[in-house]
Amino acid sequence: MENTILGLHHITAIAGNAKVNYDFYTRILGLRLIKKTVNFDDPQTYHLYYGDEAGSPGTILTFFPWGNIGAGRRGTRQVTEIGYSVPEGSLGFWQERLEKNNVTYNKASEKFGEKYLTLLDPDGLKFELTVAKNKDTRTSFLTPEIGAENAILGFHQVTITTNKMDKTAEVLTSIFGYKLMEQNVNRYRFITDAVEQAAIVDLVEAPGETAGHVAGGSVHHVAFRVKDEKTLMYFRDKVVAMGLNITEKIDRNYFYSLYFREPGGVLFEMATDNPGFTVDEPLNELGTNLKLPSQYESQRSEIESILPNLI
Repeated sequence: MENTILGLHHITAIAGNAKVNYDFYTRILGLRLIKKTVNFDDPQTYHLYYGDEAGSPGTILTFFPWGNIGAGRRGTRQVTEIGYSVPEGSLGFWQERLEKNNVTYNKASEKFGEKYLTLLDPDGLKFELTVAKNKDTRTSFLTPEIGAENAILGFHQVTITTNKMDKTAEVLTSIFGYKLMEQNVNRYRFITDAVEQAAIVDLVEAPGETAGHVAGGSVHHVAFRVKDEKTLMYFRDKVVAMGLNITEKIDRNYFYSLYFREPGGVLFEMATDNPGFTVDEPLNELGTNLKLPSQYESQRSEIESILPNLI
């Protein structure tokens, strides 16, 4: 694992109503709220993290729920789909569950030899629930309504739509170590063999399509996983050598990060495994307490009075 990109770490998106977001991801999709904190740059807005029981890298979906923010628009220069892995035989369960809860979805289809169904969250964020060709052996978070035979296991892939894919593909292959696995019309599937799951990035090339607008129901950035800070800085040097602008190392409390915008326009992050989500609360309490960055702790009472109740 030395100096290796270990697939996806987390994906961060923008939402509207925080309680609607919380209800959808915990009740309908059955994810665990693993961290309830605030936006580093806007402490009056939540930063909510969802994932498996421990918040394992490759399962973590996070949101900035910015209240009455306008709707985004899918297009190029964006992450346009988030793919989750689900167990074989579970798509019927999910179709019935989504229908029962009035969730917008499309019936099951197939690509790259894998069955999947598409759904939209309350803000219009697009997901695919996919039965992977190679059995996903991760342990899912279970709820009273969603058992192990159906529960979401973590990320399967992320899809980026771009007007021209060559420079984005170069970042994936030359810096991140991905390889082109398959092509279907204008969809190109890249994969890393460094990990078994959360290992796929799809590039969809759409030369004439209009650029998307990042707002409600849009992905803000996608984060790729590295083992530790030493590895993080190794990849910083590789990004700089390609002539791209990149931030200095940033402490995000639960991981250390670097950010850069890849040539196709999508904001990429690289994030470490350390120190993890149990650094400030035990595993059995993850997501139950409001955790504030240290610079905002003195404002706790004011912040708590502004943030909406989730339950």
